[in-house]
Amino acid sequence: MNADFQGWVKSRQLQIESYLQNHLPAENHAPERLHEAMRYAVLGGGKRIRPLLSFAAGELNGAEESRVIVVAAAVELIHVYSLVHDDLPCMDDDTLRRGKPTCHMKYDEPTALLVGDSLQSLAFQLMAEFSLTDNPKKQLEMIQKLAQAAGSRGMAGGQAIDLESVGKMLTLPELEFMHIHKTGALIRAAVMLGAYCGNKLSEEQLNHLDHFAKCIGLAFQVVDDVLDAEATTAALGKTAGKDAEQNKPTYVSILGVRQARELAKELQHDAYQTLEHLGKSTDRLLQVTDFIVQREF
Repeated sequence: MNADFQGWVKSRQLQIESYLQNHLPAENHAPERLHEAMRYAVLGGGKRIRPLLSFAAGELNGAEESRVIVVAAAVELIHVYSLVHDDLPCMDDDTLRRGKPTCHMKYDEPTALLVGDSLQSLAFQLMAEFSLTDNPKKQLEMIQKLAQAAGSRGMAGGQAIDLESVGKMLTLPELEFMHIHKTGALIRAAVMLGAYCGNKLSEEQLNHLDHFAKCIGLAFQVVDDVLDAEATTAALGKTAGKDAEQNKPTYVSILGVRQARELAKELQHDAYQTLEHLGKSTDRLLQVTDFIVQREF
């Protein structure tokens, strides 16, 4: 990661952290315990990859940062809500997230459930409350796209397939279908919503951008599966080896580590090639792609 990109990442991470701090309810506002737990779950952790993608996509077509940061925060709030619920005993039953006790361990299960519900609601409140584009109809479409990405035809649907697949051996296309929804839908939303905040792109450009986002969404999951198999709990900030322990189908269980790494590189190359068709400066998106594929935690 070169110095310029490192500086950009750090700047954007601080920017999104500050925005989230300012827009999450204060701990001294009733109900205090719920608001404290919301801030605990969201702040002070995570790589903020989805917001980084929103910012990078916004740079393609001159999007105003004041608009992009709203969608970046909304996508991150949806992501964190999914983590809080995913860690619950009725789901993946985990005790560690981002290097600290999971929300239900720090507080309790009912509070964690309400934290997830509240973060999801706050995401849509931000999307509706602030100006994201000069076209009100377009803003409604953006809200609809985030809702679809988070719902049964996106992330939640992918989670349902994931739960149904425990102990089963999926085919590679079945695994890809699951992760296009579970992980990929929100990553695609992060990219597309960032771009929608800027000047209009042609239908062809939007299709290329969406395909790019699909590639990196899958690449993200492949790398995640490899890290779960190879990295330590200390490095990951969450329990390592959880997939194998729960007998979940993963890219590693189907392909093995070596072939999974090769698949991640193939998806990375596909993403590179797709960006060439945009005819715009895509340096940031390329750099974030490398960041995703080459990460070690």
